[in-house]
Amino acid sequence: MALPSILSERLRLPVVAAPLFIISNPDLVIAQCKAGVIGSFPALNARPAEELDRWLEKITTELADYDAAHPEAPSAPFAVNQIVHSSNDRLQHDVEMCVKWKVPIVITSLGAKEFVNEAVHSYGGIVLHDIINNKFAKKAIAKGADGVIAVAAGAGGHAGALSPFALVQEIREWFDGPLLLSGSIANGDAVLASEAMGADLAYIGSAFIATDEANAVEAYKQSVVDNNADDIVLSSLFTGVSGNYLKPSIEAAGLDPTNLPDGDISTMSFGSGSDSSSKAWKDIWGCGQGIGAVKSVQSTQGLVDRLTTEYLAAKKRIS
Repeated sequence: MALPSILSERLRLPVVAAPLFIISNPDLVIAQCKAGVIGSFPALNARPAEELDRWLEKITTELADYDAAHPEAPSAPFAVNQIVHSSNDRLQHDVEMCVKWKVPIVITSLGAKEFVNEAVHSYGGIVLHDIINNKFAKKAIAKGADGVIAVAAGAGGHAGALSPFALVQEIREWFDGPLLLSGSIANGDAVLASEAMGADLAYIGSAFIATDEANAVEAYKQSVVDNNADDIVLSSLFTGVSGNYLKPSIEAAGLDPTNLPDGDISTMSFGSGSDSSSKAWKDIWGCGQGIGAVKSVQSTQGLVDRLTTEYLAAKKRIS
């Protein structure tokens, strides 16, 4: 199956910048799209709920103005992430905002609901659903998602446990639609490797934490630069779902990263109020295993420039 034009045209690099809870904001998304990769943010980052309308207006308007001024190299499209968990009491409202602004791409997480897919399809948008195994991938497509994001071992935040080789291989045995790969991708070589494995695009999150536009405290950004794969801890304690976090932030919270109890997702809330999930991500810093490739805090444009240079060099090296 040919990749939908929305995922293949106007991209400088086959990359989607993953939605980062708290961190992704309109400035970061706009910078990502202008740099030539698909930018995204979680709808829940816009708080209160009414702020989402303003965020979507800002992103849509600024990118349209940029495209008018740069017809030879227009911006990449953007995406909004919807948490489709039963505790998200904003879901209906946030989906309506996506319909209002005709958000090109919607990324769904922690569940799959047909009404979300139908709403996005009503105006011509597409839905990508993130999954951690082949079983969930099949369920997502059966419920109407257009493509899947394979979240493999080593991904930042909520992560899977499977090797990217195994996960992509199993999905490609039955699905020839849009397939994105997430997990420890932080340089151009890894972007090319994800394509070689069978994915259409790479899904990069942690590297964008260490950018000027990201809504992260400077200590968080510098921690991404200073640490590497050995400093990432996998735990379900903080949200009830297994995720990867920076060891120094766990230690700063007075916890022993080598002896963490399991968490319970039933106690977590992804709703509109101030909740334990927000506190977890604010104090305990999500991060993937690929951060050894991040050597400095830089602009989003600078990061995409680096990724592109590495990607092209890798292609040339193996040609």
